[in-house]
Amino acid sequence: MENNTRGFTSNIGAILAAAGGAVGLGNIWRFPYMLGQNGGGAFLLVYVFFVILIGVPLMMTEFIIGRRAQSNVVGAYKKLSHGNKGWITLGVFAIVGAFLIYAFYSVVAGWTLNYIVMASGGKLAGQTPEAITALFKNFTQGSFWPLLYQGLFLALTGAVIVMGVQKGIEKVSKILMPVLFILLLLMCVRSLTLGAGAKEGLSFLLKPDFSKLNGSCILSALGQSFFSLSIGMGAMVTYGSYIRKEDKLFNTSLWIAGCDSLVAILAGIVIFPAVFAFGMNPASGPELVYIVLPNVFNSMPAGTLFAVIFFVLLGIAALTSTISLLEILVAFEVEELHWKRSTASLVSTLVVFIIGAFCTLSFGPLKESTIFGKTIFELFDLITASYLMPIGALFMTIFLGWCFPKVEVKDELSNGGTLKVKAFEAYYFVLRFLAPAALLIIIISGIVG
Repeated sequence: MENNTRGFTSNIGAILAAAGGAVGLGNIWRFPYMLGQNGGGAFLLVYVFFVILIGVPLMMTEFIIGRRAQSNVVGAYKKLSHGNKGWITLGVFAIVGAFLIYAFYSVVAGWTLNYIVMASGGKLAGQTPEAITALFKNFTQGSFWPLLYQGLFLALTGAVIVMGVQKGIEKVSKILMPVLFILLLLMCVRSLTLGAGAKEGLSFLLKPDFSKLNGSCILSALGQSFFSLSIGMGAMVTYGSYIRKEDKLFNTSLWIAGCDSLVAILAGIVIFPAVFAFGMNPASGPELVYIVLPNVFNSMPAGTLFAVIFFVLLGIAALTSTISLLEILVAFEVEELHWKRSTASLVSTLVVFIIGAFCTLSFGPLKESTIFGKTIFELFDLITASYLMPIGALFMTIFLGWCFPKVEVKDELSNGGTLKVKAFEAYYFVLRFLAPAALLIIIISGIVG
């Protein structure tokens, strides 16, 4: 594979690209408000526990499938199952899930692009809390501007994918991921120097209060550990097929999970000290980033500058994720339908924009158009998060743990027997029993909830 332009050129390239696929709005937008709603440090501790126990083995599983097959997610199941239509359907599930996620994820990514523009133009500076709330609602409930920013973000993502795996995904990830960490660290320093309240916010994040640990908190942490690593939608199978044969999948998975969790923790260090320093509510929910934080920035010296930096890093996180989502679709179209990469990128982007437009408009003109009591945006989120992703991941564990030869799993994980895999039996136990049980809990909770 060293001479194959299909794959990553280095292990660091693979780690940064896959970490970029995992790191996204879920780390900087979803994780902080979930932590805020679930008691802070106790949630963080349980989340990290589940990432190590369940998340890393599941990521390794996707990498094993992808690298073993050297193919996109549909082609991987086709090849490894020797053409079994049932398992091929599992790959199709992943493609559908990635498409639906991309359609509604691009909506929020577009919001981020808009906030970069507004912050840069000083439109958030000096606004009252009521005015900032009105700005958010007026924008998201509109038609032209939300669609424009969504389209721009989709076009930017498509431009990266057209350049290919090495010159596009890998090269861009090697630039964007270090920049993301630098900006996060800069924001952390600023947040931690905001006075006495900052220490209280840091304590809320890092000091576990086990009195707030309940079944709901544990379940939320389990779900977040699963979704944060982008498991079950084919991204890691696709990226796994690009990983070099000599790279260690266990180490690679640990690095990626570590980067992903570190971004989430750093985002918490950026947000909670600032929120506490200015007396804001840490349990504000999804509007924490787009309504509460602009008010925080307005309350600090050089707030406009730091608002720009924050929304730029949020945009970078969104872009690295949308790149992985589009690559799932394009890899399938190139390898299974034999399209040119440029054609696949263009067609996928246009179709996602058309369907995604309904998600965007579900905050405004289509707000009253509901299916099963949910807007189109909410429906896509529900279908993917509660059904397609966890069900796909569940059957993935069944496939590799129960239907695929154990000796081949070990062979791939040990790089053809050249590496000692001391923890293989532990991994195999998690693959066959613990991971399926955890995924069943997520699925059942989604149905019951």
